[in-house]
Amino acid sequence: MDGESAMIPNDVLMKLDIDALRRHARIRFQLLPDIPSLLTHFARSIADEIRTRNEHREPARLILPVGPVAQYRMLVEICNRERISWRDVYTFNMDEFLDWQGRAVPMTHPLSFEGFMRRNVFAELDESIRIPEDHCFFPHPFHIDELSEKIRDVGGIDCCYGGVGYHGHVAFNEPPISRWRRVSVEELRNSLTRVIVLGDDSIVVQSIHSSGGSSAAIPPMAVTIGMRDILASRRIRLYCAAGERHRAVFRIAVAGEVSTDYPVTLVQGHPDAEVLTDVVTAQPIDVGLR
Repeated sequence: MDGESAMIPNDVLMKLDIDALRRHARIRFQLLPDIPSLLTHFARSIADEIRTRNEHREPARLILPVGPVAQYRMLVEICNRERISWRDVYTFNMDEFLDWQGRAVPMTHPLSFEGFMRRNVFAELDESIRIPEDHCFFPHPFHIDELSEKIRDVGGIDCCYGGVGYHGHVAFNEPPISRWRRVSVEELRNSLTRVIVLGDDSIVVQSIHSSGGSSAAIPPMAVTIGMRDILASRRIRLYCAAGERHRAVFRIAVAGEVSTDYPVTLVQGHPDAEVLTDVVTAQPIDVGLR
């Protein structure tokens, strides 16, 4: 990461070739051949993190996303096949959908993040290597500081894994938009677990991905871990695995100006952070009718 000091406009940033993008990057990035390779890397990275911590007889303390999700099937297969135990793993999920009254959607809801993790990850691990029930933590709107307290109790986070939203949100740390008050970069950097109203763009993107474009099917609120706990992680690994819609935000994440307009840019400057995507997503953007 060379990180040239001069800030460049976004329209220029979008057109930089890969070599120029590396020169301007303010955060390390890695390119994989394609999205299946990227998701395989995601799964392998989590498995290797747990294995290494096990070999050193140390707990693995991880922040995990739901989005993307395809890596989890591979992760479970790897851990079951290679007997990678989760008995000393602590997981902290990033966020959860809430209904219009700020209540968590039930775990039976098809978009429940907690329900997904419990059914498709934890329960699918072989019983002898399965994570203990009291090692899994999820943000809750009525126990708002519990996640941070538990992170502190277990000794901090070894690695925060995540995706990146269309508008640069990490977890549901969305761009704070208000006609009345502007949240500063430092305020967002120090933000705590909190309840948020989802931005229109998040609802639209979620609906395209999860409900056939039916925006009414997407819960309108969420509870999210704050940027303070994410940035306090000893390592951060962010995966841009959504193809076309990740092309601009990938470039902004690694070389854009730090701002609340794209919260992922706050990860710049972290001592051990990396953004990963596939080669096609990283290519210069050519604007035009298709």
